Amino acid sequence: MNTVLAKVEHISKDTYDLSSDSIRELNQALHIPETVAEIQNWTVKNPGGQHNIAVGIKAPVKVVIDGHAGYYCAGMNQEAEIVVNGNVGVGVAENMMSGSVHIKGNASQAAGATAHGGLLVIEGDAGARCGISMKGVDIVVGGSIGHMSCFMGQAGRLVVCGDAGDALGDSLYETRIYVKGTVKSLGSDCIEKQMRPEHVAELAELLEKAGFDEDPTAFKRYGSARQLYNFKVDNASAY
Repeated sequence: MNTVLAKVEHISKDTYDLSSDSIRELNQALHIPETVAEIQNWTVKNPGGQHNIAVGIKAPVKVVIDGHAGYYCAGMNQEAEIVVNGNVGVGVAENMMSGSVHIKGNASQAAGATAHGGLLVIEGDAGARCGISMKGVDIVVGGSIGHMSCFMGQAGRLVVCGDAGDALGDSLYETRIYVKGTVKSLGSDCIEKQMRPEHVAELAELLEKAGFDEDPTAFKRYGSARQLYNFKVDNASAY
C-alpha cells in the first residue's frame, strides 16, 4: 500500500506557547526551510518541563525557551543558537553537531552526550555523566558536575568551574578536561597533566566565549594516560 506523506505548510509564527501549542507544531515549524529562512528569532513560552523541545534544528536561528525544559532539549542541534531560561532534564544537546546551547539554570544527567561539535554552556550544575562519549563538543559548566562525567570522552573540551564527582574521565580518549574545584576521584586511565601556557590560553578563550569571568590559571588539567588504547593483560582489571 502506497503512503502519501502530507506536506507541512509554511507558517509565519515566531512565538509558541506550549500551554496551548504542541511540541509537534513547534518542531515541525522549525524544520520547514521556508519558515526558518523567514523567521530568525523564535520564542517558546510555558515549556512546563516538556520533552524534546527544539530538537533537530538545521538552521542558523535563535530559539529562546522561557522556562524549564524536560528530556533531550536541543538534541541534534545544527547551527542554531538555543537559550533556556531555566533548568533542563536528561540529555540536553545530545548529539549536537554545531551551533550553541546555553542553559541558564541546572542540567540533569548526560548533558552533551555524544555531541560532535558546537558549544554547550550550563550556568548552574550538571548531573552525572556530563559529556559522556563526547566527540568534539565544547562544554563549559559554571557549577559542579556529577559522577562518571566525560566517560569515554573522545574529543572536545570539558570545563568545570566547580567540583567534579567520582570517576572523572573514565576510559578517556583525547578530550581535554579543566576543573577549578576538587575532583572526588579520577576514572581509569585519567590523570592530572601539566597546565602549559597553550592550555591556559585555550581555557581563557573558552571561558570568555562562554561568558564566565574566571581565572584560567586557577584550573587543573586532566587527560588520558593512554594506557587503555591497546589491550594489555596487565591492565585487564581496568577494562
